Amino acid sequence: MTALGMSQQQGAPQAVPAPQPARRGRRGGKVGLYKRAGWPVYLVLGISVLLFAYPLWWSFVVASGTNATRGQTLPFIPGPNFIKNMNEVLDAIPFWKALGNSLLVSSVVTISVVTFSTLAGYAFAKLKFKGRDGLMIFVIATMAIPTQLGIIPLFMVMKNLGWTGEIQAVIVPTLVTAFGVFLMRQYLVGVIPDELIEAARVDGCNQIRTFWNVAVPAARPAMAILGLFTFMMAWTDFLWPMIILDAGNPTLQTALANLQSGYYIDYSIVLAGAVMATIPVLVLYIAAGKQLISGIMAGAVKG
Repeated sequence: MTALGMSQQQGAPQAVPAPQPARRGRRGGKVGLYKRAGWPVYLVLGISVLLFAYPLWWSFVVASGTNATRGQTLPFIPGPNFIKNMNEVLDAIPFWKALGNSLLVSSVVTISVVTFSTLAGYAFAKLKFKGRDGLMIFVIATMAIPTQLGIIPLFMVMKNLGWTGEIQAVIVPTLVTAFGVFLMRQYLVGVIPDELIEAARVDGCNQIRTFWNVAVPAARPAMAILGLFTFMMAWTDFLWPMIILDAGNPTLQTALANLQSGYYIDYSIVLAGAVMATIPVLVLYIAAGKQLISGIMAGAVKG
């Protein structure tokens, strides 16, 4: 081989092999971080579902039997008396009126809390005004005050307004909550960049359009969670409706309390009423569960 040929070979660029990607574990036919869960995960999830679902199933089993069913050790098989016990519940309390009142209270309170909390949370998170931080600290401080401390002054206010025994006395005091304002403020601080709001203002949007077109779409996951929590708290509220409402205009929880008055308590009747009161909440979860989860996942992806 000549010197010229050797020099050409030495001077020729050498092909550099491309770096090989790191091999990741393969499981279930998928490569990467998304792996199919193994049987231990499904076993743990299955046991968890059984543990959480059994109290509801136990309530239905006792509600479909007799009062003696409650004394059995871990009953599993329902009895034939659920319809009979339901009819006794309907005869004992104004169930349909109480159900309508609870639906009205929970729906109005949920819509109001989500609306006002989102507005206030957006103002505290993205608007600059004098005393903003001090007001936010005051809102947070109100969450440390026990609800029981305000029952007597609140009752006196409702009595002066002539609202004792009326359903608006349950709705009005809970139209907005400090927890809802705090939750929406904390969520909107991180999810909405200040540059996005400035861009909306440059495009000619006023505060209302900026809130509706920028804040509301970004806040939907938190609004869904807040709405669910608020509905559940309003649906299960017992203390204040028991104090302010009378027996002729109850909510569902206070009406169910009348099933266990007296010296003898028939738990099959009481739990039949409890199961009937749980059915609307289960229907809500089934109807809105998909939209709720999709909203949460959308917010997680955006974040």
